[in-house]
Amino acid sequence: MKMAENSQLFPTTEFVETDSFSFERELFRQGFALVAGTDEAGRGPLAGPVVAACVILPEGCDFTQFKDSKKTTLKERVRLYDLLLEIGADIGVGYGSVEDIARINILQASLLAMKRSVESLAAKPDYLLVDGKFPVPLFIAQKSLVKGESRSASIAAASIVAKQERDLLMKKYHQQYPRYNFARHKGYPTAEHRALLKKYGPCEIHRRTFKGVREHLVNG
Repeated sequence: MKMAENSQLFPTTEFVETDSFSFERELFRQGFALVAGTDEAGRGPLAGPVVAACVILPEGCDFTQFKDSKKTTLKERVRLYDLLLEIGADIGVGYGSVEDIARINILQASLLAMKRSVESLAAKPDYLLVDGKFPVPLFIAQKSLVKGESRSASIAAASIVAKQERDLLMKKYHQQYPRYNFARHKGYPTAEHRALLKKYGPCEIHRRTFKGVREHLVNG
């Protein structure tokens, strides 16, 4: 199940690259009242869920503050996350579990997490701006944007929330599985993480279908 994209709403490349609120502004002009952006964090790690967020920015907010989470420091992300709460942005968060990833693969689990993040919003959006190449499996008008976190403030805001939520979750997992030092690398395939995997083998939150993990399974 997926909603056909509505690319015809954005007729020219020149228009969409004007600024990071050009998509949202045009959608408001066309009568869409609730425009949301969605993004995920954690497709690449060897451990932990993929986490998605969906954000509806207030129409009159200072959208210029929101940028790709990969271009922010931890201090900036915390400030921007708090700012989203202060300005009353509607925020939804969704998860693709390690079991989801094993069952349907990381791409589909990411889209499922995005779907869940949209469904957890307080209000149903009229239009969805999605980071990446693929639409979210929902009957909502939407457009997929490659490198969307650099092209849409709504997606950028979602990227900040998703990154913060996942980092906080991995810190909690660190308390449960301290030997892997998840608080430092957040499950990404760093040299330290790979060495710890080789030493201890995978734990319950490692992605057992991923290269770098499955080699260390007892029966793998």
